[in-house]
Amino acid sequence: MTTIAFASCLMTSPGLIRCAWAQADERAVAFIKGTSDQLVAIANDEGSQQQKRHRLREVIDASVDVDDIAHFCLGRFWRIATPDQQADYLALFHDLLVTKIASHLGDYQGVRVIMGQARASGDTEIVITKVVRPENPVIQVEWVISIATGSPRIVDLLAEGTSLRLTQRADFASYLTHHQYNVQDLIDGMRHLVALNGS
Repeated sequence: MTTIAFASCLMTSPGLIRCAWAQADERAVAFIKGTSDQLVAIANDEGSQQQKRHRLREVIDASVDVDDIAHFCLGRFWRIATPDQQADYLALFHDLLVTKIASHLGDYQGVRVIMGQARASGDTEIVITKVVRPENPVIQVEWVISIATGSPRIVDLLAEGTSLRLTQRADFASYLTHHQYNVQDLIDGMRHLVALNGS
């Protein structure tokens, strides 16, 4: 922010709020632009699946609050898991997230992400984008960002208004309901999925 812009922010408290949000919006949009550019580059790269998976994990570790999402998705069942189960679950959630995204990379060759604006929502910011794929309808994807850790991290995606972490939480809850609320069964199921997809 230039000295003149900073000074204008101090003129009135409403001006200060507007400037602060404008600056925050710019950071949020820039963060998602950088992250989406990296994901698009991986999808369009000619490297091996293993190389893509490795690069994908690096991007996810740098831009996504995976532990926060994992904790949210397990919900109330987190409290009944033992410390060892919690550690296994978090590690497998990381692996499963990378595996799921990597398995769909081929579907996104030639993809373009059109950046929109950001808006505040509680203690998060939401960056609106349009995902354009050849011969597919344009999809609106909203990236939910938290700065609770001091740096921006993605904590959810809204695809056409559907929260991916809420969907995953519902899937886990349904699985546990049908398995006598046995967290170890869920962990074993996650481990099987990861192994099945070659992570």
